[in-house]
Amino acid sequence: MEKFSILLSLVMLGLVICSVERVEAAQKAPWRIQTLFSVECNNYFDWQTVGLMHSFRKAKQPGHITRLLSCTEEQKKTYRGMHLAPTFEVPSMSKHPTTGDWYPAINKPAGVLHWLKYSKDAENIDWVIILDADMIIRGRIVPWKLAAEKGRPVAAYYGYLSGCCNILAQLHTKHPELCDKVGGLLAMHIDDLRSLAPIWLSKTEEVRQDRAHWGVNITGDIYEKGWISEMYGYSFGAAEVGLHHKINDNLMIYPGYAPREGVEPILLHYGRPFRVGNWSFSKADHDKDEIVYSCDQLFPQPPYPREVMQLEIDPNLRRGLFLSIECINILNEALLLHHAANGCPKPAWSKYVNFLKSRAFAELTKPKIVTPATLQLKEDTVQKHIDHDDTRPYPKIHTVFSTECTPYFDWQTVGLMHSFRLSGQPGNISRLLSCSDADLKLYKGHNLAPTHYVPSMSQHPLTGDWYPAINKPAAVLHWLNHANIEAEFIVILDADMIVRGPITPWEFKAARGKPVSTPYDYLIGCDNELAKLHTSHPEACDKVGGVIIMHIDDLRKFALLWLHKTEELKLRHTINKEIMIYPGYVPEPGIKYRIFHYGLEFKIGNWSFDKADWREVDMVTRCWAKFPEPPDPSTLDHNDEENLQRDFLSIECVKTLNEALRLHHEKMNCHKDGSISELKAIEENRKSANYSEEMISVQKDGTGIPSSFRVKNLRLSCSDVIEGYKLYYWGDFGFIPIEDDNMNV
Repeated sequence: MEKFSILLSLVMLGLVICSVERVEAAQKAPWRIQTLFSVECNNYFDWQTVGLMHSFRKAKQPGHITRLLSCTEEQKKTYRGMHLAPTFEVPSMSKHPTTGDWYPAINKPAGVLHWLKYSKDAENIDWVIILDADMIIRGRIVPWKLAAEKGRPVAAYYGYLSGCCNILAQLHTKHPELCDKVGGLLAMHIDDLRSLAPIWLSKTEEVRQDRAHWGVNITGDIYEKGWISEMYGYSFGAAEVGLHHKINDNLMIYPGYAPREGVEPILLHYGRPFRVGNWSFSKADHDKDEIVYSCDQLFPQPPYPREVMQLEIDPNLRRGLFLSIECINILNEALLLHHAANGCPKPAWSKYVNFLKSRAFAELTKPKIVTPATLQLKEDTVQKHIDHDDTRPYPKIHTVFSTECTPYFDWQTVGLMHSFRLSGQPGNISRLLSCSDADLKLYKGHNLAPTHYVPSMSQHPLTGDWYPAINKPAAVLHWLNHANIEAEFIVILDADMIVRGPITPWEFKAARGKPVSTPYDYLIGCDNELAKLHTSHPEACDKVGGVIIMHIDDLRKFALLWLHKTEELKLRHTINKEIMIYPGYVPEPGIKYRIFHYGLEFKIGNWSFDKADWREVDMVTRCWAKFPEPPDPSTLDHNDEENLQRDFLSIECVKTLNEALRLHHEKMNCHKDGSISELKAIEENRKSANYSEEMISVQKDGTGIPSSFRVKNLRLSCSDVIEGYKLYYWGDFGFIPIEDDNMNV
């Protein structure tokens, strides 16, 4: 009996071992996976490397990972980070060996090609995943589980690559119909990468050299510096070799955005600034940070999860905030572990460090599993709906604001654009710029925002009445009639606004026939003889303005009748007091206002700000110009809670404007002494002059297209814009037919 028991035990043990082996075998990838990411040898990429490598291990990503490290021989002499990741060294092409062009982004395709040619690992791989260094992996990225096939890579969606549907694609690929707006996450078969890599590099060089088409209206690059040439190099190269992507808009998310219902993103891409309450993070602020090599240094601590619970009521928007703090917390966890592994003394106890080491944090950040909603491909996504439900994605949004070509509106534009980038507002933004021919010829602010140009109606063409405010409805109508607008909802702002958070139709219950706006209670004409004289439905007159969220169908009907016949449509607005506040007003407790509207003077003690005082001041082209600094918050009376919160908001508004101006002046290459390099100034003046002359010709000849963009006998291959043999040029003017007799390439 004893022998039988021993034998039975051995049999059972054998079954258990076999079962474990089967489970382990099932968990192993049936094909070999290699993850690649490209960096340069500097502190900026070192802390990103530490974060990515930690998340790779934490997410239990299958396969191996390799850092493609681009360094010059001189840089390698002082470089300290060789131990940070499994590394394959590649020659630096930051300065192009032939042209001398300084473009570090080209190291990505150059590094991939070098790895394919010279790495032994590349000979034993089936699938390749290509990531950016500024990413956090949250769950296993398995190409075939994401629906990748040989000949059909899977990629994340980069919707701003507008060059795939305009003349840029026509000029740089023989197959523009295959140009996909993709990037960020790339998962493909090794054979596809071998075909693509040489073309990826050559197309990057080609697009980078095409300076004539770096403009935002061609590329979608708001900085117009050609920095995204590498992205177009990839898309055009893939089109050239016949690779058509399966596009997924759910796998990757930028912190600051909220995922769709049911979606579990497995990649955080912190390439853009983001904020949670009063805390914010921008990777650009840490471009020279030695945080990897400083034992006691972490990134600024974000709010704790319980604090996030109090910041946002909407559960899905709250999920977006949780992703934001998760991103920075994992970066800090990575730094803690890195410092410990490299001999740093144990950090002093703190509540935050204790949290990062806690079981609760480990549970919150355990590897995520993709959901069915996450795996839904973009080509299968239906977005033509109004009211959101759990099974459908959110509708697209486009934000617009109206300005004139004056220094007064230019500094407001700089402030609004800066805040828009920080706010997490979904979708694109367009400036509707109303200029006379004479003003446009001298105008220098073309690069301040994505711009749709409209004729000025400041002086009415029929009555001669001087009323610049009419440019707002006139510009919106012109934009609707000339632009190809993909968005379902339009958010209309004023230029003198600061965006503090997303303004979305689903949060504020906007729908077709139900626009949402903010209260303008001073419009007493809605309650008296004025309404009776000018509308047959005075009872439908709403005292609204400032921020307008409206369905595109309603706006198309409404635009012609704006200010005059709104009542005929009987559009009743939902009036929401929680979207906008004027600095200087006492905020209601618990409300997180999304917009500052600094249209009125506001004060803090003896300090005051009135935008009208800066009507004639050049704040944009004059180096380091800024508004008078508001009082330091520590000097305020902290015993008066209402006024304290009011003053905090006022300070935030002006500080945001000044920060926007500072960043703008840095981009201008302003020197510490307030001067700008002579070469830079000459180039900017030349570009401005050329651009102005082009836009004057647009208005005079009626084609709507700058002459340098006109071509002959070409067909645009995006199927939805072909009409016979006409070519359409895509820009902020929308799809505009190019006449055959306008030949000037």
